[in-house]
Formats: sequence, C-alpha cells, structure tokens
Amino acid sequence: MTPRRLNLLVPVDGSAGAERAVDHAVMLAGWGLVDVIHLVSVQYPLPGAVTTFVGRKAVSGYHHDEGMNDLAGACAKLDEAKVPHQVHIAVGQPAETITSFCQELKCDAIVMGTRGHGKAAGLLLGSVARDVIARATAPVTVVK
Repeated sequence: MTPRRLNLLVPVDGSAGAERAVDHAVMLAGWGLVDVIHLVSVQYPLPGAVTTFVGRKAVSGYHHDEGMNDLAGACAKLDEAKVPHQVHIAVGQPAETITSFCQELKCDAIVMGTRGHGKAAGLLLGSVARDVIARATAPVTVVK
C-alpha cells in the first residue's frame, strides 16, 4: 500500500533558516512523500497611518513585492527540483497567519526554519516557531 502524499506548508522570509526548511521539504519530496508544497510569506502590517499618506494600493503593492522577494529563492529551489508548489503572501501576525493558512489549505504538516533574519526581521525567530508549535493542529517540523 502506497502512503498518501503530503501537503506541506513552508513559511519563508528569505533567511538562511527558511532556506534550510525548503531544503528539507525538497528532500521529503525527493523521497516521494510530498504532493504539493505551499510556500507562504507573512508580511507584518504597516501602521494604519501609512495608508493615509501613500494609499492602500501602494501598501498592498509593497507587501506583494516584499513577499515575492522572500519567496524567490524558495521558488527557484522547488522549480529546479521539479517539486509542485504554490505561493501565498499574507499580511498579519506570523504565527497566527501561518497556522490559519495550514488549516485553510488543509496542509498535513508545517516545515519551518528558526531564527530568521530576513528583510522582515524576526519573521521566523524562535519565538514565532514556538508560537506556531503552540497554535498548530498539524505536526510542525522545525529545521535548524
């Protein structure tokens, strides 16, 4: 009997820790364990006053551009390894957003890095990993 292949959620922020998580997910995919990898970049919300000066459309564009920057390296690795993946960009508090995405996308597990120091400093810091573990209803693998 062939085991069911997994839907994985991999939060990324462009950091070395997130890259290691993507590498781990690629390894799992290489073993035939993965159906699809959902990459998510969570952007911190900007203060409300910012939209007053630059507009919602500009803020949305900023979040999109920053998210795509965060996702670029992970997408390149998954493309090279020919691993099916989808990208998602969200704005919110990281742990809450990551666990919500996991439930919404019906992911079987979360694979994440720790101690991220990408452009969105602190996105995948140890405290976020701890918060994700505490909130998640799916298994969480933290890659050091």
